[in-house]
Amino acid sequence: MKTQNCELISKRWAQALMELAQEDANISKEDILDDLKEVSDTINSSDELSNVINNPSISTEEKQIVLCKLFQNSVMPIVYNFLYALNLRKRIDIISQIAVEFQKELERIKNISRVKVTSAIDLADERKNDIKNKIAEKLNKDVIVDWNVDNDIIAGLIFNIDETIIDNSIRHKLDDLSNNIIKG
Repeated sequence: MKTQNCELISKRWAQALMELAQEDANISKEDILDDLKEVSDTINSSDELSNVINNPSISTEEKQIVLCKLFQNSVMPIVYNFLYALNLRKRIDIISQIAVEFQKELERIKNISRVKVTSAIDLADERKNDIKNKIAEKLNKDVIVDWNVDNDIIAGLIFNIDETIIDNSIRHKLDDLSNNIIKG
């Protein structure tokens, strides 16, 4: 399955699960996410189990027996029923991508944004907190920051926010200057 198509299908399944979860205020969306990750990790940690789940020649019924034995008593009923529906629709092989998309959907609902910040040097914790607070204020969201160090940027910061890149590095400015000089 093409990556983009798989991502779209996974997103639809994750949204459907979220809609079901929102119908009952007593269901913890975080617990659902934990269960999805547990299922995904369990399947991915065993080559034999992964081969069974991903093998189209193994019947839906046989896969259901395996899923039942593994997860019926270890995950929430909503997650088990979701796995059952995925298996019937022959989509159980994308459970890992669905977990990722469910996490994104949960973060969207909770007004959380993931931001990747790259600096030339490792920043002090106080400076990281200042930057994180400024980003949160600008976005009007809670933020989860992934900090990276890349010596090649010389100085400054590069922000990756929801697939938008803001490059305030010296390397970028030098590249722009060089391009302008070449253009004349």
